[in-house]
Amino acid sequence: MNPLSSLKCASRVLTALAAISGIFLTAGCGSSSSTPPNQNGFSNSSLSGTYVFSSSGVDEANTLALALAGAFKANGDGTIASGGTIDVVDQALIYTPPSTPAQAITAGSYSIGSDGRGQIKLNTAVGNFVLAVVLTSSSHGLVSEFDGLGTGSGTIDLQTATITSLSQISGPYAFILGGADINNNPMASTGAFVNTSANGVVTGIQDFNDNTSTFLGENMFASASLGAGGTAPLSITFGTSIFGSLVFDFYPISATQWKLIETDYSQFLSGDAFTQTGASIPNSPMVFTMAGGSVIGAPVAIGGLMISNGSGGFSSGLADINNVGTPSTVQIPFTGTPAGPAGFGGRVQVNLDTNFLTGANTVWVIYPSAAGLLMMEGDGDAVTAGVGYAQTATTFTSGTSVGYGMNLTGANVQSVVDNIAQFNAAAAGTTPNVTGKLDENDQGFVIGGLTLTGTYTPDAGSTGRGSLMVPAIGTANGSLALEYYVINSGSALVIEFPDNLQVTSGTFQLQATPGADAANAATPVRPLFAKVHVKTSAKAGSKKSQP
Repeated sequence: MNPLSSLKCASRVLTALAAISGIFLTAGCGSSSSTPPNQNGFSNSSLSGTYVFSSSGVDEANTLALALAGAFKANGDGTIASGGTIDVVDQALIYTPPSTPAQAITAGSYSIGSDGRGQIKLNTAVGNFVLAVVLTSSSHGLVSEFDGLGTGSGTIDLQTATITSLSQISGPYAFILGGADINNNPMASTGAFVNTSANGVVTGIQDFNDNTSTFLGENMFASASLGAGGTAPLSITFGTSIFGSLVFDFYPISATQWKLIETDYSQFLSGDAFTQTGASIPNSPMVFTMAGGSVIGAPVAIGGLMISNGSGGFSSGLADINNVGTPSTVQIPFTGTPAGPAGFGGRVQVNLDTNFLTGANTVWVIYPSAAGLLMMEGDGDAVTAGVGYAQTATTFTSGTSVGYGMNLTGANVQSVVDNIAQFNAAAAGTTPNVTGKLDENDQGFVIGGLTLTGTYTPDAGSTGRGSLMVPAIGTANGSLALEYYVINSGSALVIEFPDNLQVTSGTFQLQATPGADAANAATPVRPLFAKVHVKTSAKAGSKKSQP
């Protein structure tokens, strides 16, 4: 969407103040429609159990890196039990020992509508945090911070196992991280590790892209320790000769998938770790997206399709590029050649035969995982991170009662923007064939329940690429122009394209019948991978401190 298409109204400040004081308003300067949401069978009972969540973005006042991660117990009736934990890591919020970023969730509440959209409120001693959510099932959903304190995007997942022994996390694991360095420059990292002993000693390899300075193939020596389990975080430390020891809290969704958040305030990274057991680089057509910051720190998103040979090479590919709001006029062709055989953790460095932005040819560092290929840019042109998936279908399921959850996250020249939406997708060829609702957080300015009415159009042929166009969102938020890339019959990756003022990327995922998650088996549980920090114009504000 394009917030520059209209003026922000005076209620922006009032909305932020109301959110900070705990009185949450979903209406902003644009009037939301009274059209009822889609009736897809969700309710408060759809959220029941212990859930792990994350959000990565910026704070409202300073555009400094802000990440949230934690776990809470939903009672199934709209209330949240005390005893959960949330890590709040804000580059503008300084904790002095013995205080830590991990805060107790003392209480909370939530409300889930029939379309799967809703809000989750978490009460803590350092403030009340609100997450906008769209559930795709009772065990998975997409979230966006929605409280006026900041903005960010992530996921929510039902916790299916707790970690009580280091033997449960022997690995191997691959991970991807994004955020900012100590100077608020964009930063990304990816790598792989194994825990080879009962005392939690970890060995592995890690790659960094810090403001386009790359440090590739660094040996990692690290350690892991256990916490109380359940909703309390566990701890792991990654150490390299370049950046020293980086300390993370992690929240296991299961023994094979974690949420990671750095807690040492030396860098500001967060992301996901996944098992590598049985993982490899597919020998098939693949779809991918990469997003982050260009060499000047402005937003960039790349998406496309490529043919993989299974060993890190790509015989052909076509990519769409939205560089600082300037989209490519045609798809960019490319091929990729591995620089050598696969290394530790299946790591492959891939040299492309073209540059997607400006400067030297693009380099990707790739690790296979059970959740797809984890990808980081390894050249000096930009700081981007993303994911690649084997394409198993070129059309997604449609029908008047077929629902999808969607997330978009990115920035324009003024601010960072995150969107959560739900839409039902009718058959291709009808107009409009997308109807739903959208909630937007434009760097702390929140507006909810906007009408989402538009049309998706598959490209000619059987590529799985297509466009999704929404002429207007509400009355004050402009239009929405997306390019999508189908992964399978229930999911797609998305970039905002050909919008010339804003850059976002994200995903849409099929909604399963609540309580019947087997119906969603074709849709991978796919986090919005590490969000690379993007610099925008700072707002008035002062650095906060926490005693």
